[in-house]
Amino acid sequence: MADNTYDAIVIGSGISGGWAAKELCEKGLKTLLLERGRDIKHVKDYVNANKDPWDFPHRGGRTQEMIKNYPVLKRDYPLNETNLDYWCSDKDSPYTEVKRFDWFRGYHVGGRSLMWGRQSYRWSDFDFEANAKEGVAIDWPVRYKDIAPWYDYVEKFAGINGSKEGMPQLPDGQFLPPMEMNCVEKDVAARMNAHYDPKMFRRIIMGRSANLTVPHEGRTNCQYRDKCWLGCPFGAYFSTQSSTYPAAEKTGNLTLRPWSIVTKILYDKDKKKATGVEVLDAENNKTYTYNAKIIFLNASTLNSAWILMQSATDIWPDGLGSSSGELGHNIMDHHLGVWASGTVDGYDDKYYFGRRANGIYIPRYRNLFGDKRDYLRGFGYQGGASREGWSKDIAEFNIGGAFKDALTEPGGWSMGMGGFGETLPYHENRIYLDKTLYGDKTEPFKDPVTGMDLGSRPVPDKNGKQRLDKWGLPVLAFDVEYKENEKKMRKDMLNDAIEMLTVAGVKNVRGADGDGTLGRGIHEMGSARMGADPKTSVVNKWNQVWDAPNVFVTDGSFMTSAACQNPSLTYMAFTARAANYAVEELKKQNL
Repeated sequence: MADNTYDAIVIGSGISGGWAAKELCEKGLKTLLLERGRDIKHVKDYVNANKDPWDFPHRGGRTQEMIKNYPVLKRDYPLNETNLDYWCSDKDSPYTEVKRFDWFRGYHVGGRSLMWGRQSYRWSDFDFEANAKEGVAIDWPVRYKDIAPWYDYVEKFAGINGSKEGMPQLPDGQFLPPMEMNCVEKDVAARMNAHYDPKMFRRIIMGRSANLTVPHEGRTNCQYRDKCWLGCPFGAYFSTQSSTYPAAEKTGNLTLRPWSIVTKILYDKDKKKATGVEVLDAENNKTYTYNAKIIFLNASTLNSAWILMQSATDIWPDGLGSSSGELGHNIMDHHLGVWASGTVDGYDDKYYFGRRANGIYIPRYRNLFGDKRDYLRGFGYQGGASREGWSKDIAEFNIGGAFKDALTEPGGWSMGMGGFGETLPYHENRIYLDKTLYGDKTEPFKDPVTGMDLGSRPVPDKNGKQRLDKWGLPVLAFDVEYKENEKKMRKDMLNDAIEMLTVAGVKNVRGADGDGTLGRGIHEMGSARMGADPKTSVVNKWNQVWDAPNVFVTDGSFMTSAACQNPSLTYMAFTARAANYAVEELKKQNL
């Protein structure tokens, strides 16, 4: 459009940004979609999607050079050579850790919708009502009945496979046919489910994932390759590239601009509205301005807060949306690292088809249905059963025919599960713009609990300089941790996992409470929480920023609590709901 003016601007092209663009475009708005990184074209740019392990120089692993260059990414599975270019550069985009926080980012069109775990679960009123009932933080201004129609709406388009279970803590949805448990999972589930009181709803079900089990919306069903994180040429899982972007583009109303770092939202203090955004071109370092009637902020939880903190600072020193004192606070993630596993006998004549991109799920059962613990909220588990393959270590052989023969036979069966625990929204868990001055010196940075080498961090120096990224922009500082409530929860997460596998007949069960550092769940939430009062929240029940009603924040920033379910489906539902409301308000000339 002329003069860089659009009806709507969407900042960020990941799961929620893709949905915002789709909805606004389909409702007739000329929409500019801004992405800070490169473009990745569906199918064409999935350059590693059809490679086998032996096609990579290091069989898909990591090198010492990679470990050196990616001090954050090395902390978990994202550091590997199969899709390294999907992950943000630690050197180009640093951040400051007052306390350890593992921030794994994807700066490209589609964002982490290309790499997400695809587990898709609804919330229930147990989740929406928990804060109010327990006196934690503030109450959600919505309930399940408000969001249920939008869960229906996004599930029908995205394609979520699952089974109807009738569990009050995990509402059923608009499901495609479920994936099937393998033989061991079926038998383990039958034994475990029979052991526990059915009124407590403590059971194993098949996971609900955004992988197609039948052709849907012009996309092909899952081929059971389990290479989702490389991009799917079949469009068999939900991503911006496979789903929302094509739908938006089809309308003719979409303009995509990659390599566009939004540095601030422009605000008119007289009209008390946003007028547009300022963009730094990541390739030529030039600054551009784009105008719009409404703005959807979907840069991901932490980057969205960063943009708000950079905006309207002449009116609010701490940024647009900071008038409540809550911007940047209440950071949450799911705490992980608790697991249990064991071996399963009697199935050596059994195997399974392909590589299923899904697993089993045990929904939350603690602090529900009359159960009362010495902590608040609860946890769920994800896991599954499998057989060792050709890569198993065979101690008895090292070379020769016997070794080759052994590799043709699958190994033993094992069954395991890992916990996903809810983290409470603590006000003191926060991020902020790092204005500390640093010198040239660095100090070793190790995790105080695990002892993991976390690289190094700069040493403050009053004669130094402010820390900036590759483009000369300020960086975020993280002061985030899980606390006593979560530590108590982790004891149950471990003991329950061991108990459940044992009662289900799994042998040699062992477990551990491992690295639960926040950030590793890649489920960042909070920073711009939703509420009913502008004095205690950043956005209202329609995801509008109280200080600028034509700015909508619909990524994980708005979350008022975390539940223990994977959150992406909830982002989708709230985004579709907010977009519908925004267009209605535009028609009424209220924005």
